[in-house]
Amino acid sequence: MSTESTVADEARSASATGGASAEAKPASEWWRTAVIYQIYPRSFADANGDGMGDLAGITHRLPALSDLGVDAIWLSPFYTSPQRDAGYDVADYCDIDPLFGTLADFDRMKDAAHELGIRVIVDLVPNHSSSDHAWFQAALAAPAGSVEREHYMFRDGRGESGELPPNNWESVFGGAAWTRVTETDGTPGQWYLHLFDSSQPDLNWDDPWVREQFRDILRFWLDRGVDGFRVDVAHGMVKKPGLPDYTPAEGTGSMGGGMATLEPAISTELPDLPPYWGQDGVHDIYRDWRELLDTYPGERILAAEAWVDPLARMANWVRPDEMHQAFNFAYLETPWNAAALRSVIDESLAAFAAVGAPSTWVLSNHDVVRHASRLALTAENLQGHGIGPKTVGLPDPEVGLRRARAATALMLALPGSAYLYQGEELGLPEVIDLPDDAREDPTWFRTNGERYGRDGCRVPIPWETGGPSYGFGPSTASWLPQPAVWAEYARDVQVGVEGSTLELYRSALKLRREHALASGALDWSDAPSADVLVGRNGDVIVVANTGSTPVELPAGEVLLASAPLTDRSLPADTTVWLAA
Repeated sequence: MSTESTVADEARSASATGGASAEAKPASEWWRTAVIYQIYPRSFADANGDGMGDLAGITHRLPALSDLGVDAIWLSPFYTSPQRDAGYDVADYCDIDPLFGTLADFDRMKDAAHELGIRVIVDLVPNHSSSDHAWFQAALAAPAGSVEREHYMFRDGRGESGELPPNNWESVFGGAAWTRVTETDGTPGQWYLHLFDSSQPDLNWDDPWVREQFRDILRFWLDRGVDGFRVDVAHGMVKKPGLPDYTPAEGTGSMGGGMATLEPAISTELPDLPPYWGQDGVHDIYRDWRELLDTYPGERILAAEAWVDPLARMANWVRPDEMHQAFNFAYLETPWNAAALRSVIDESLAAFAAVGAPSTWVLSNHDVVRHASRLALTAENLQGHGIGPKTVGLPDPEVGLRRARAATALMLALPGSAYLYQGEELGLPEVIDLPDDAREDPTWFRTNGERYGRDGCRVPIPWETGGPSYGFGPSTASWLPQPAVWAEYARDVQVGVEGSTLELYRSALKLRREHALASGALDWSDAPSADVLVGRNGDVIVVANTGSTPVELPAGEVLLASAPLTDRSLPADTTVWLAA
């Protein structure tokens, strides 16, 4: 079994595509225009019938992704983990959790993807580890002030006997961000920082030892042939010296001062960030990583999950010597409104172009309400809170799907790279009515059910309308219960069906390539109403109607429509591509 203690030796012997000594190929900068499909391994495909998705299941379903037309896949964590936060609590960064298979299974999956022309990006979780990790267990066993404790954020408490946390920081998942340990002699001891769950202690990135461990982890997976890393909480890791108290502004989401509202605003000023997000020191880390990646052939990439605003600040993560991509969360959080969309698109293109990077568009992922539901919510819903039976402003499923299809058609007409989340090509909505006793998200437990969390977007996806667990696996087992409505969304009932959401995605990706939209430029035109966007990208005119009233279409052959058209009329909540 591979462990981090043997990372340097095994990683260099496990290379599938060659290391730094391999002959370099001319740069294609594939990442500037790529469509990257996120796989949440637990919920994508289950090969052995235990109800948990696995690497063998991914391998089996790869041809469907090749048929869809994606350029790469990104896999959420599959590492050894106690799974208290669905794998984002890593206990060994260089081995596969038995739930998902083995390193040999990973190699087979990666090789199969490469044979299909699909690149493989893996998740990296550097802000924190699992409390089960050998590093943290050694820190617990060591005394205060030891080398082992220096690997994490241990601090003495405040108060007469250290009974109070070192500061007032709150966890993203709810509750205090500090937990006090019991020392080996049984006495109350120091406190450790966990910006997420108490089982996810924050690493100390001021410690050179931590930095060297992660260089080895990067080498392990690069030598194994991965094409890049999506970096979890890329705005974290470095904390402001002194760890000052901080109270997030009211109305911020679960990132506690990252993206504050659902409606972005253009701003030339850079507001203060929390002392635990977006500190300048993170950029030195990514410059170091970029230098390492650039020694490998095949254009390996770094993609940032950076919850910071405004976009001018987010663009700092993708300067030429840092990361290649950063998820555009300002775009994801923009409501279905023409003026707001035009504003954030313009701001995005300008901000990322200023540093020579592409904008990386995204509408859904494993942490947010699926956009087939989110775009029809009638009340504000902060990132990470989720939705459930008691949520105010629950969406109309028909309105949500119609807007989701229109929003995707608009997004895929924009220049830059795009990320898709598994199941959105089927039109899957958020699962709202999960039983309370089935929920697993730490947010649900840490807030005593006040926030539903992210389980609703993580329910295993349907492949076959009549198969056990809707084709997710060979048995009826499913780690989260699937709703009966999944039968209507299954892939096998959408393949080849004109007007289905799957065929809309397939057509959009095909046309996107044929018309080189990802490498084009966007120019706006006058719109017939304030609810409509009209833009031209190369030889394609895209028209999106976010209002409730049909409008007349411009002249041009219809290449793609997110909903049926009547004559030359564009219905409400519909996007169309026209040949210019």
